[in-house]
Amino acid sequence: MNELARWVNFYLLISAAAATLIGLLFVVITLGAERVVQDDAAKIRMYLTPTVLYFSTVLLLAALLTFPNHTRFTASLCICLVGGAGLIYSGSFLKGRRHKKHYYGLQDRIVYAMLPSAAYGLHVIGGVLFFQDPQRGLTLVAAGMLSLLALAIRNSWAIAVDVVSHSQRQQHPK
Repeated sequence: MNELARWVNFYLLISAAAATLIGLLFVVITLGAERVVQDDAAKIRMYLTPTVLYFSTVLLLAALLTFPNHTRFTASLCICLVGGAGLIYSGSFLKGRRHKKHYYGLQDRIVYAMLPSAAYGLHVIGGVLFFQDPQRGLTLVAAGMLSLLALAIRNSWAIAVDVVSHSQRQQHPK
């Protein structure tokens, strides 16, 4: 399908970025694991899981869209399924999930629920629009992928800062 062929360089670039950042995130986790206090471990896991999922979603969607011999139906189905699954997952954060005691408030709900829901919503809308106007649909999908990548980078940074600041406070109590 010619529409997807035009986007192959974008998918290769964004999947390489996502895969590299997943690897770096695991290196940071490994290096920071010895600094984490037991009480903070559950909180870090709770925030780390969606971040890894955002990177993984970008990687998965890019891989799915580079499959050869896609039809409009199969490409649209892949996009909509990934977007729908992401909407369900990120929507579960709006309900507060099981780790309510670790939420800091509205900022967490925005970064871990509302913004990812918007990005996954772009995937669903882009997947549906792909039938009528493939380039506009794929542009929305790309915007959703870039949004998830940016959110994951932001969240990774926040986790790294949190781990370092908590371990420094415990090493040097006031």
